[in-house]
Amino acid sequence: MSNPQQLRYSKEHEWLSAAEDGVSTVGITEHAANALGDVVYVQLPEVGDTVTAGETCGELESTKSVSDLYSPVTGEVVAANQDVVDDPSLVNSAPFEGGWLFKVRVAEEPKDLLSAAEYTDFAS
Repeated sequence: MSNPQQLRYSKEHEWLSAAEDGVSTVGITEHAANALGDVVYVQLPEVGDTVTAGETCGELESTKSVSDLYSPVTGEVVAANQDVVDDPSLVNSAPFEGGWLFKVRVAEEPKDLLSAAEYTDFAS
């Protein structure tokens, strides 16, 4: 498993891109996608929703279980990935590319997000 170096990671297994014009992209890690198994349903926050770091903002359902989706930051959702809603398997096949989940205008980033190396150690 190779976690992209430019991303930050939460202990709930979400990743966060660096902000561009105040907006970051959120997804789940390859580790989380593998642990879930084949994702068959995705419920994402809607554009305009406010998400809070560490709190539930959606749901991922797989052939194995249902898992809550947690926001790694506080802010306003500005985009949700309709491609993932239409084809949930993107979460498994491309967790760091086409399987991203939503974009958020970051109001506050927690201090406890992990680097790629820290997340790799945490997840192993």
